Amino acid sequence: MFSGIVEEAGQVVEAWRNEGNLQLRISCSFTNELKIDQSVAHNGVCLTVVELSPDGTYVVTAIQETLDRSNLGDLKAGSLVNLERSMMMNGRLDGHIVQGHVDCTAVCTEKEELEGSTYFKFEYNVPAEMARQGYVTVEKGSVCVNGVSLTVCDSTPKSFRVAIIPYTMEHTNFCQIEVGTRVNLEFDIVGKYIARLTQI
Repeated sequence: MFSGIVEEAGQVVEAWRNEGNLQLRISCSFTNELKIDQSVAHNGVCLTVVELSPDGTYVVTAIQETLDRSNLGDLKAGSLVNLERSMMMNGRLDGHIVQGHVDCTAVCTEKEELEGSTYFKFEYNVPAEMARQGYVTVEKGSVCVNGVSLTVCDSTPKSFRVAIIPYTMEHTNFCQIEVGTRVNLEFDIVGKYIARLTQI
């Protein structure tokens, strides 16, 4: 379980395919604190550490199901990736409950500087049945974009906007998001459960 509060934007050192899976070698400041089998969210996708190297990098594996639902297949050497270790149960939940199970991708369609923040508009497409099961945003609700817990504004059935403060721009890969960039979305798990209960 995660909170959507990104620890840092690590860097992809190497990305390669291995029997259909994607292997990513990542460099970040806390590699020496990681352990094999530990869960780390990468752009909001929960992946398991499978290798630790003396050079301060680690390796994770993304299977095809993950690649089909996320933007991890777009990553290449030099890409920034938002990283968060799993939440400690004795800590504060500063964001919202994030599982690390990406639901779908969205595309940035607008980027606007406004009153000290940067507004991003994202558009996504989910089948009507998924929408009825809570795969939607609601005004002032929570959504996880590339692993970042954010508050929704201007919510529609197929799009929403978020406001990014300068600190978040500097410490996450939002600094690399432009119109046309594909991002990962995880909709609020609480909303999904409520939607399912109303159908029983």
